[in-house]
Amino acid sequence: MRQYIADVSDGDTLDGVFLLADKQLRANRNANLYLLVDLRDRSGGLHARMWNVSEAFAATLRTGQLVRAGGKVQLFQGTLQAILTQISPVSSQDYDLSEFIPRASVQAEHLGERLRAILRQVEHPHLQALVQAFLNDGELMARLIQAPAGVKTHHAAIGGLIEHVVSMLEVALRIAPLYPTLNLDLLLTGVFLHDLGKVRELAWDVGLTYTDEGQLLGHVVLVLELLQEKVRAAEAALGEPLDADLLLQLKHLIVSHHGAYEFGASRLPMTPEALALWLIDTLDAKLHEFTQQIEGDPNTNSNWTPFNPRLDRKLFKGGRTTRGA
Repeated sequence: MRQYIADVSDGDTLDGVFLLADKQLRANRNANLYLLVDLRDRSGGLHARMWNVSEAFAATLRTGQLVRAGGKVQLFQGTLQAILTQISPVSSQDYDLSEFIPRASVQAEHLGERLRAILRQVEHPHLQALVQAFLNDGELMARLIQAPAGVKTHHAAIGGLIEHVVSMLEVALRIAPLYPTLNLDLLLTGVFLHDLGKVRELAWDVGLTYTDEGQLLGHVVLVLELLQEKVRAAEAALGEPLDADLLLQLKHLIVSHHGAYEFGASRLPMTPEALALWLIDTLDAKLHEFTQQIEGDPNTNSNWTPFNPRLDRKLFKGGRTTRGA
């Protein structure tokens, strides 16, 4: 029976085939080399170390390949890790690659239907035509349903991108009655498009990685390229140019959705819709990341997760209940 990472616990023997998601060769204080790797399968990830290795041995392993790994699982500073005694490449042709890539918890096809239902609420004829130009692109929409939203942090799973986008659309619909001055058509369109460049930025055939154009250009530039193409299609369908001011505001939503320069924004949000998009994006991403950290913590005897350097904090998980529970 296959051993999944989510099922291992402190003291277990690790023996199985996993995706080598990351590999680093390091030296300890005595200048002895050791291997630090990130093993993954569809259920989760596990950090592992192998002591006393050589550069030649490390060179036999490459990120993105399948490996057979064996060793001992232990709890170290509140986090599970494995101390490996062996690790070697295996042929990917002998395995179902879907076993090694995480998948979103919600069925992506269902989310695709919900996406279209929400976007049908866009009323402005120019934005409606633009949205429809994207929806008519079957290949693009198929990739949207499959794509992750990231490779390591929030929604880093097959189907993660559409899960993220639909969650954001749902939030936008719910807050709109509270803020009637918001242009809901513009906000919904911006939410739909803001991360769409990730269908070209990321690859998910074996593991979750960046494409060459993703590394060189990033998803914001890539979605602006897609937008330029779909504007032409929308204008052809309408028989007239799209409203230039509306299109300018939509582009601003895309380039400012990271919210701050240090987070990769080309411009700070300068319209109410851009501000709303950034805050909704941050809310959904951070809540997802918090939930993953809490639910994925193997140390069930502690009310706290281990310190997370990315979040710069521990997370409290004791006594959690949902409303009505």
